Order: sequence, then structure tokens, then C-alpha cells
Amino acid sequence: MTSVPSTTPNQPRQAAILFILITVMLDVLSFGIIIPVLPKLVEDFMGGDTAQAAVMYGLMGTAWALMQFVCSPIQGALSDRFGRRPVVLLSNLGLGLDYIFMALAPSVTWLFVGRAISGIASSSFSTAGAYITDVTPPEKRAAGFGMIGAAFGLGFVLGPAVGGLLGVIDPRLPFWGAAATSLANACYGFFVLPESLPREKRMAFAWKRANPVGSLVLLRSHRELFSLAAVVFLGYLAHAILPSVAVLYVGYRYGWDATAVGFMLAGSGVSTMLVQGVLIKPLTRWFGERRTLLMGLSCGAIGFSVYGFAPSGWIYCAGIPVMAFWGMAGPSAQFFMTRRVSASEQGQLQGAIASLSGIAGLIGPSLFTQTFAFFISSDSVLSTQDSMLSTAWYFPGAPFLLASLLLLLAMALAWRATRPAD
Repeated sequence: MTSVPSTTPNQPRQAAILFILITVMLDVLSFGIIIPVLPKLVEDFMGGDTAQAAVMYGLMGTAWALMQFVCSPIQGALSDRFGRRPVVLLSNLGLGLDYIFMALAPSVTWLFVGRAISGIASSSFSTAGAYITDVTPPEKRAAGFGMIGAAFGLGFVLGPAVGGLLGVIDPRLPFWGAAATSLANACYGFFVLPESLPREKRMAFAWKRANPVGSLVLLRSHRELFSLAAVVFLGYLAHAILPSVAVLYVGYRYGWDATAVGFMLAGSGVSTMLVQGVLIKPLTRWFGERRTLLMGLSCGAIGFSVYGFAPSGWIYCAGIPVMAFWGMAGPSAQFFMTRRVSASEQGQLQGAIASLSGIAGLIGPSLFTQTFAFFISSDSVLSTQDSMLSTAWYFPGAPFLLASLLLLLAMALAWRATRPAD
């Protein structure tokens, strides 16, 4: 690596912060870019059998989440030992090479392997969060994490659109596009990205902190930290409903086609970007991190309730801007968590948070899809002549109400954990 000066919390380099935001955006972009084409590619490998392709695609998603769960704390601990810069750059390089591997995959087995590797390489989210913590003062961290959320939203808006356009030409072309952007980002960062963690603040690498269970031990070191971790976990768990059920739900209940779904996803991404990239900073300044956290969780609970009860598509869409303000909760929760660990443990903390996301990613999809299936199943829609209570179980919006209840529980925990000390 070339010698690059370190940056400090008091003198952050704007180019470095911008690079981290671009890294997050490109990670999500590369994930979103293959959404329109990966299921079709898997289906082609399975001989056109849609049912088998759906099973394999689900297994790929589980493998990706599992690798995130295992590798995020490892990358976080490595960044605490060797610095953020080498971990971020190697992650970008690995992601670029992996997408080349997937573009050339001759079978579904190799495609599965490539998807698992992408889960490892995409674990740089934890290091990106630690980098923002390093270069921003405590009072500005919530806004910094909000910028990461905005970059995430931008990548999710652009990814499926770019992937759809490239996939029309060739189903493997989106993988080449994702590889090119990741490799270009690695080259750019090699010359631009400074190190953010001074040598005197680094911590020796230890497997007890780097494994998923060991990294979570840090979250038990402080009562409030553990409660805040539960808040974050419940948020991740509730969020799992969106990629697993939302598309099925709007198609089943409102008859939306792919175009309508695409506009809905774009609207959600734009709303999220607006809140986390523009509004969160003034809102945090006006209301403080605690009220912003509680308001964000309450908006998420209300938004999910709107989704669940909406009798028509336009009312469902009315819940999107309300739901967008849920984006205030995550940065505020991370702000409180970073205040409860030392500078040398920030990478481990971000790795532990990413592990919580991984656990939620393993549990959430099955939880919500099974709930959705139960409440729309034919067994639940018996005629009222057979039973006066038979139709009570038919409720397509049930999984959204479950997500709403999870956020209400998170709000109660957050209220208790962030109370000012006596």
C-alpha cells in the first residue's frame, strides 16, 4: 500500500468520507444490480423449473446472510488491528473479482459459491461504520450514519434500474458492470483513502472478539448497550419483511405488475435518501438524538400499519414517506452505542452490529413469508357457512402488523435505555 496520511476526528478529509459513502453505495448497487437478472439466470441453470429455481435462490440468500454474519465481526476486528483502509480496499477488490467469477460461472453450483463469496466481500459495511466513527466528532455521528443510510438508499434506487437495462442486452452483463464499478472504486481509494485509525488506538487481533459470538459479547459489556443492541436487532428483523414479502404482497393484494413495483421501490429509495441524507441532520439538531430515535421508531411502526391495513395501492404508497422517517432511528441508535465503547473497540462494535443484521437476515425472511403464507392460505379462507370464525384468519397484511409490533417493542426498549441519568 502507498503511504497515506492518517485522518483525525478533528480534521476529516472530505474526499475520504466521500469515498466511504461511495463504497457503501456501490456495495448496495452491486447487490441491487443483479436483483432483476439473478433469479432468471438461476432458472436457466435449473432447466426452466421455476419452483426449483425459487428454492435455490432462497438458499443463495441464506448463504449470503450467513457469510455476512460470520465475516462482519472478523473484518471489524481486523480493522481495529490493521486500520480501516486495507480492509475497505481489499473488500472492494474482492467484490470486483467475485462478480467476474459470477459472470463466468458455468453452473448454478459455481454461481452459488460466488454468491457466498459476495457475502464475505460485502461485509465492509461494518468497517465503513467504524471509519465514520473515527473521523466525526460524537455530536455529528448520527448525521454521519445518516449519510451512510442515504448512500445505501441511492444504491438501492440505481441498482435494479441499471441491472434491468443491462440484463435486456445479456443476463450476465450486469455482473460485469458491478465488477467494473467495484474495481474502479478500489483503484480510486488506493490513491485517495487515508487511514482513519491512528496506530496508538489500535487493538490486538483476537479470535474471541472476531468470531460472531465473541463480537456479540461486547454488546453485553454495558446494560444500556445491550438494550440498544436489542433495539437495532428488532429494527433489522422488522426490515426483513421488505425484501421478502413486500413485492409478493403488492402483487397479490393490489395486482401490481413489475413496472408498478419498480416505481414503488424507487419511491421508497428516494424518500429514504431525502430523510437520511438531508433531513436527519437538522432534525437531530432540533430534537436531539433521543427524540429522533423514538420518533423514527414510531414512524416505522405507523408506516408498517399503513401497509398492512391499506385497502388500495395508493393508500399503501401514502405510507412510504411515513416509513422513510424510520430511517432516523438507525443512525441515532448507533450514535448512542458508539458513546459506550472505546475508540479501539469501534470496529468490533460495528462488526457486532453487522452480525445482528446477519442473524436477522437468517430469521426474518422465513418468519414473514411463513406468516404471509398462513394468513392467505386456502385453509384460512373457508366459507362463513362452515365457521363463523373461519374468515378471521384471512388477513394478507398480517406480516406488516407483526413488523409494526416489533418496532413498538424496540421503541419501549429505546425509551428505557436512553433515559437521562439521575
